[in-house]
Amino acid sequence: MLTWPKGLLQLLLLHTAWKMGSGQLHYSVLEESQHGTFVGRIAQDLGLEVSELVPRMFRMLSKGEKDYFEVNLQNGILFVNSRIDREELCAKNADCVLHVEVIVEKPLRFFHVEVEIEDINDNAPIFSAREQILSIAELTTASGTLFPLEGASDADIGTNALLTYKLSPSNNFILDLGNDEDESKSVVLLLKVPLDREESPVHHLVLTATDGGEPKLTGTVQLVINVLDVNDNPPVFNQSAYRVKLLENTVSGSLVINLNATDLDEGVNREISYFFSNKAPPHVTKVFSINSDIGEIRMIGKLDYEESKFYELPIVAEDKGSSPLLGHCKVLIEVLDMNDNIPEMSVNSLSVPLPEDSPPGTVVAIISASDKDSGINGQINCFLWPTGVPFKLDSTFKNYYSLIVGAILDREQVAEYRMVVTVEDQGVPPLSSSLTILVPISDINDNAPAFIQPSYTIFVKENNPPGAHIFTMSAADPDIAENGLITYWIDEKLWPLSSYISVHSESGKLYALQSLDYEELKLLEFHVRAKDAGMPSLCGNATVQVFVMDENDNAPSLSRSSEENLILLVVPVMPGHIVGKIHALDADSGYNAWLRYELIEESNGLWSVGQYSGEVSTKYSLDESEANKIHSVLVLVKDHGKPQLSATATLSVSLVTSGQTIKMDINLQRSGENFVPLVDSINVYLIIAICSVSSLFLLAALIYVALRCHCKAKEPMVYGPGMATLVCTSEVGSWSYSNRHSHILAGVSAEAGVKSDLMIFSPNIPVFADNGELTNGVDVPPDSAKKLVPAVHFCLYDSTMPLQGKGIHGVWSWHGHPGVCQ
Repeated sequence: MLTWPKGLLQLLLLHTAWKMGSGQLHYSVLEESQHGTFVGRIAQDLGLEVSELVPRMFRMLSKGEKDYFEVNLQNGILFVNSRIDREELCAKNADCVLHVEVIVEKPLRFFHVEVEIEDINDNAPIFSAREQILSIAELTTASGTLFPLEGASDADIGTNALLTYKLSPSNNFILDLGNDEDESKSVVLLLKVPLDREESPVHHLVLTATDGGEPKLTGTVQLVINVLDVNDNPPVFNQSAYRVKLLENTVSGSLVINLNATDLDEGVNREISYFFSNKAPPHVTKVFSINSDIGEIRMIGKLDYEESKFYELPIVAEDKGSSPLLGHCKVLIEVLDMNDNIPEMSVNSLSVPLPEDSPPGTVVAIISASDKDSGINGQINCFLWPTGVPFKLDSTFKNYYSLIVGAILDREQVAEYRMVVTVEDQGVPPLSSSLTILVPISDINDNAPAFIQPSYTIFVKENNPPGAHIFTMSAADPDIAENGLITYWIDEKLWPLSSYISVHSESGKLYALQSLDYEELKLLEFHVRAKDAGMPSLCGNATVQVFVMDENDNAPSLSRSSEENLILLVVPVMPGHIVGKIHALDADSGYNAWLRYELIEESNGLWSVGQYSGEVSTKYSLDESEANKIHSVLVLVKDHGKPQLSATATLSVSLVTSGQTIKMDINLQRSGENFVPLVDSINVYLIIAICSVSSLFLLAALIYVALRCHCKAKEPMVYGPGMATLVCTSEVGSWSYSNRHSHILAGVSAEAGVKSDLMIFSPNIPVFADNGELTNGVDVPPDSAKKLVPAVHFCLYDSTMPLQGKGIHGVWSWHGHPGVCQ
């Protein structure tokens, strides 16, 4: 049983926990593994339940053209999906890692998985040609002379690519294995015994290369050695390897290095030609060229640090002897990185539209960024613009960023956000790239419908046609779709109004269902509610007061005492003597009920009538010459409405002398009637008139005191049909009264001419337009029907002259002549 040291076990557990906390996993698998080969228990290693993989939309993103790995969603095991060739993916790089990104939704999480591809010994050593030909001069070539050979190459790495060479048995040659300056294994053939062309003009040897893998693989090449007897000095370089550093932005045509080899021979055997060895890979000859005469190497292509960081140029120098001799060297070129790659970005996940009630910290998108440059040129920073948006970028781990909600959202203020994410490297000068992310905000029902005004005052003339449109209610909801779809209804919990008013549920139009009669109904007060169609729905309400305006639709009516009667008047009579009084009533209000009395032109000129009192009196003195006459007095009673309505009263007056009166009384007594002397009757009338005037004056004083004492009393809100402050107009002017707080007291003058009225005004009156007419729909303060304003204005005016004055709520007037108000 294997026992782990305690310290090593703790270190291993700590390393594993750190990896899991950082959101990264590391696995390894051999190349050329078959489909289905086990890689790792990825669900268990990520801390995920196998049952969560499908509901949470577990998926992998590979950064390549092939999906080399797959996850079994039934057991959470990562397995090989397709053939993996490490040499095809990573060539000679020591580290060969495939990167896989894992995304789990609901809630969104992101993981990085690295799978290292381990090398197996699946490539045998290969020589570039089937045979290598060497020309060696006889005799003149001393023992110990070295002849470099072209070695084999192995596509594997590490031990699998560690080659050893073996030469077939020979009396003249052995292998000299050594390390040159770049520490790469080279093959050198050592001449052990000078050659003799006469003994053997050609030598055939076999060079075998064996790698260090298990099982070991080999490759061979035929060595053909021609023995020459002339030109026995090959060209020689002063260095076996030359090192050069080039920037990757070096322009084509630039000089790389100027090589120089020497040959101790003379004449044509000393002339040298330079060229690339057959060992040079094809991509080298596409980037570099060499001048065969002077050994000058120049750029003919473009360097790219991201494609190749290092170049090895094998150079051959050959003399021009009849049997050319060769010299060899290497030019090792290191490519230096420049900041020539713009950072790249991609959005791996985007959750839109975003609900406006998303809390801060909600992940909206995952963004990956990368830069192909190295060092500081490949280090990047990520920025979000504009800075005032309620979003921010958080770095999840290396080169991965999360766009998250940073503040409370409100769709009614901003319906969508257009943001620019910019990534910038730290090179000089820095390079950057940007992408635009559009995040629409989806609506939730977070706004209740709201009316423009908390209360509405509506004025409707009586006798309207049934079903007439009287007003339109309008509420607004800043939400959209069904959250902003408003329906209206009347709240009838406080008063049943279904027979009076209705509201259209969609348009908000108010309709009067029946013809309204001011004499029966003066005020309708109710609530209109507005509800949206959201889930859950939200409501708003407004108070509506519908005032019925009086029209002059009732003519004055006469009491039974004002019907045609015979009045006995004993002559002589003094001017101004009151004969009788006409009593008339009008069911209307205000000006429409304000009555005026006048004589019809057909009546003689003996009589006069009080314009507003209806009292009929003598205009001139009457003596006994007028006795035994009966006079008919026709009185016209008119109101002040438009159109003006009227009624007619007839009063019959019989003029008799004292003797006739006594005689009539005697006759009446004889008939069984109660007889009262006329003088006593006149005295009784005078006493009644004086008492009436005194009572009216006393009543006015009591009302004044009562209003002053109770001006601060509160009056409850009236719902449904009720009494209200009304407004009337006539040709005399505009005035208002309240049947709650306004009274008109008329004083009877002893004379039939000028008449003064005492009018008490309440300041709780509707608002007038500039032309004196009512403005329909004017907003009345919500407490206008609840509180009594502690101020009553008394105006003493001449009833025949218009009145104006100033109250606590503004200037009021009867348009025309000024009056006195205090």
